[in-house]
Amino acid sequence: MKNLITKTVSLVMAVILIFASFTTFSSIEVQANESVSVHAESAIIVDAKTGKILYEKQSDLKLPPASMTKMMTEYLVLEAINNGDISWDTTTQISDYAYSISADSTFSGIGLKQDKDYTVRQLYEGMSIISDNATTIALAELIAGSEAEFVQMMNEKAKEMGLPEYKFVNSTGLANEDLGENYPEGTEANGYNLLSARSAALLAYHLINDYPEALDFSSTTRSELDNQPLQNLNWMLPEWDDNNFVQYGYKGVDGLKTGYTDEAGYCFTGTAKQGDRRLITVVMKTGSKGERFEETAKLMDYGFSQFTSEELFPKGYQIEEESTLPVTKGKESEVEIATNTSVQSMIKEGEKDLYQLRYEINEENLTGEGALEAPVEEGEKVGEAVLEYTGDANNDYIEGIGGEQRVDVVATNAVEKSNWFMLMLGAIGDFFGNVYHTVVDTVQGWFS
Repeated sequence: MKNLITKTVSLVMAVILIFASFTTFSSIEVQANESVSVHAESAIIVDAKTGKILYEKQSDLKLPPASMTKMMTEYLVLEAINNGDISWDTTTQISDYAYSISADSTFSGIGLKQDKDYTVRQLYEGMSIISDNATTIALAELIAGSEAEFVQMMNEKAKEMGLPEYKFVNSTGLANEDLGENYPEGTEANGYNLLSARSAALLAYHLINDYPEALDFSSTTRSELDNQPLQNLNWMLPEWDDNNFVQYGYKGVDGLKTGYTDEAGYCFTGTAKQGDRRLITVVMKTGSKGERFEETAKLMDYGFSQFTSEELFPKGYQIEEESTLPVTKGKESEVEIATNTSVQSMIKEGEKDLYQLRYEINEENLTGEGALEAPVEEGEKVGEAVLEYTGDANNDYIEGIGGEQRVDVVATNAVEKSNWFMLMLGAIGDFFGNVYHTVVDTVQGWFS
């Protein structure tokens, strides 16, 4: 009997050890799947809809962004078109400066011609698809009169966008010393453009949200200019049929901008859309052309596999015990309030319950007693609901302070203003009520 008990205990212990080992292994495997190791000096993943940062690695480190600089040039060109300053059919000719860059093989120039009219569309394709420098300079000169003036516009727009780390010294991303005597006036002869991964992501966020037509160009694999082929430098485009690039193709990729210089290494700002989710990724200072796409694929895999787009709160959501506001001078004494749209966000798997809403009522609309004054219109905005995360992970947004997700809080019904007679009765009641309380307080004071 003793041997039987011993054998039984040993068997049970073995089962427990096996189960514990399996559990530990499973835990390690899950943790491995939830992390990402990126071979880049700096990197970031951002939800393109909300600006929420899903992952970052030294994202505030300022580095030369090379041709990723051109995202700002693209933005200003599209803004000029949107404002009616130029159109896609506006034409311009190539200056001596732009021509010298185009004719230099070290800059991979496509050989633009002088004394020929080029449309904005042709030049934009050269800039966006193949990252041509001369077409970029020609567009900068068209919009601002000179590249120097255009650089001022770039830095002003960066400040307006709230880019945290930036410095623009030219429109292309080349080193100023490569431009020789043509470096833009007001910048250093040996100056570099500088961006952090966070700033590059924020610039891309503005570009594709303000002017989504930029993606029509960045997703074009091939075009031509002056009978010269324009072949996209983004090897992750899934439409590629070239055997040299097809290995890098990634579902949903449609942009955005590559970059390379000796100082910057190989950089890439990418974007991909799968279903209702779009990501923006940035890698800076990787080791090769292929590696920048391989590392970007890691970031996209992580973002799409570990995060889902969820409706956290429906339209018409009310915070318990804060579902009404008092109303003065109205036919009703209070009004119900609720969110006017649903709240959606890209969240990590299993964290849906770690989010809550907080009301910020617009105090300018309230009386000194904290009430709304009638009349109140149905749908009238009374404040905002701010999404808050209660977990332990970082929950920053690309736009920094003030970049939280917010939706309007509105009155769900109308409250009409009370008529003059009722207002008068109310005022009389308030008067005598105040007199009563004053008398009571005085009498109590006599006997205290």
